[in-house]
Amino acid sequence: QVQLVESGGGLVQPGVSLRLSCAASASIRSYNMGWYRQAPGKQRELVATITSGGRTNYADSVKGRFTISRDNAKRTTYLQMNSLKFEDTAVYYCNADWSYGGENYWGQGTQVTVSS
Repeated sequence: QVQLVESGGGLVQPGVSLRLSCAASASIRSYNMGWYRQAPGKQRELVATITSGGRTNYADSVKGRFTISRDNAKRTTYLQMNSLKFEDTAVYYCNADWSYGGENYWGQGTQVTVSS
């Protein structure tokens, strides 16, 4: 069992940066990690993923602005978000998916609100 705790969300103006963190209660070395988001009235969508080997994947809407990274020693996954837009407003969730299948965990989410 892996518990995930997100942090770093907040209320920001357009154009600024935020860094989200996802701290895990156990080793994440064998997990593919991901960030997802859910805006009001919309379905949860993928933002970015990073495999246990370090390969990354991004939604088209965040490519070039967001960067996902991981520090296995700290059991933490990050999402650096630059040039934030109004449409980035959502609850951001961290996900851990075991590389060998069969285990999948979610955090409780952190709110990001982009508003002027």
